[in-house]
Amino acid sequence: MADRHVMEVLGMATVVVSDGKIVEMRPPVLRYCPMFNKMRNIETIDEDAVRQNIEFRIRDFGLFTEDRVVRAPDIVTFGVSEILNKAIRDGKIDAAVIVADGCGSAVVTDPEVLQGLCGRISGIIETSPLNVVLDAVGRDNVVDPRTTPIDQAAGAALAFSKGFRKFAVTVSRPLDALAIRKAFGDSAVIVGVHTSTLNRKQAEMLFDNCDFTTACASGPIREIMMSRKDVLIAGNKVQIVAITDFGKDLVGSKLESLGKTFWNGTPERDDPRPLL
Repeated sequence: MADRHVMEVLGMATVVVSDGKIVEMRPPVLRYCPMFNKMRNIETIDEDAVRQNIEFRIRDFGLFTEDRVVRAPDIVTFGVSEILNKAIRDGKIDAAVIVADGCGSAVVTDPEVLQGLCGRISGIIETSPLNVVLDAVGRDNVVDPRTTPIDQAAGAALAFSKGFRKFAVTVSRPLDALAIRKAFGDSAVIVGVHTSTLNRKQAEMLFDNCDFTTACASGPIREIMMSRKDVLIAGNKVQIVAITDFGKDLVGSKLESLGKTFWNGTPERDDPRPLL
């Protein structure tokens, strides 16, 4: 049976990859992303830009293939994987429940594996097993190594069953954030990711249950973050919003390591376009 990997990528395009090749693509919704403009000099997102970017990732670090690079050192940049990488290194969390190609939902404790698997991917929707990834993570740390499902609630339960009492878990579905908070309380450090398509009610649910969240291309998240005086905002492009005291500590610690501080309103926001 052919492998199948589905990922929502730059501009919220969706690509399907099998045998290391793009076999299907849904065109991008966004035309501009400030992060890809800064990092890859992509001024306008179109299907050609998406195809070139994914083909580059497949060549460069083996995305979706058995050539996958699974480890990476701590790097001088800022994002969710970098924040959690530092939190593990500092002993502030014991593990992270992540989603990656080749393993689906999994529990990781090695910061270099976390960085290698999560530092350069986007929103994984579906994935098939990759032995190179399963070997790096450990099959007993994967929700189901045979089918590699994406089930972050099950991943949180797996982390808790292994004795971890302070673990991060990334969520893209607000109902998952609610369920995980109810089940595991403050043991779970909940991180909102891939939030672009959330409506106002869903965004509010994330704020009610997450320790910090990315803003992605979400209009509702930006509306809430700008209206609340009790949150702290990192960055002026694709912002990360620190909500709880613990979330502020983790985000602030990574900022401090880079010689940066929380955003104070300047420079002006450089948002993705259009906001959703």
